[in-house]
Amino acid sequence: MGDFENKEREEVFSKKVRAGKRTYFFDVKATRSNDYYITVTESKKRLEDGVFVKHKIFLYKEDFEKFSEGLKDTVEYIKAHQEVVEKRYEFSENAFETKSEDDFSFDI
Repeated sequence: MGDFENKEREEVFSKKVRAGKRTYFFDVKATRSNDYYITVTESKKRLEDGVFVKHKIFLYKEDFEKFSEGLKDTVEYIKAHQEVVEKRYEFSENAFETKSEDDFSFDI
């Protein structure tokens, strides 16, 4: 076993969310002591060369409540000050089609 063995911990659960030109991955991983944590990864194809660029954050369980509160407050601020229309993306044989939903709800 090499040095890279534990660089990325094994996934316990994974949720993939396609959103237009971006894909989000919500992954539950486990530390060596079997504590779960979340990685949130944004993946977007760069137009110039077709390379997928990824940005990742790590969220540890001791921060879940504060993170959730901050995200909820931020989303509520935007909803209170601007109209928010959630886009639903559905895969078709031709490409991704956008389907608008008038209602945007966000519960944590």
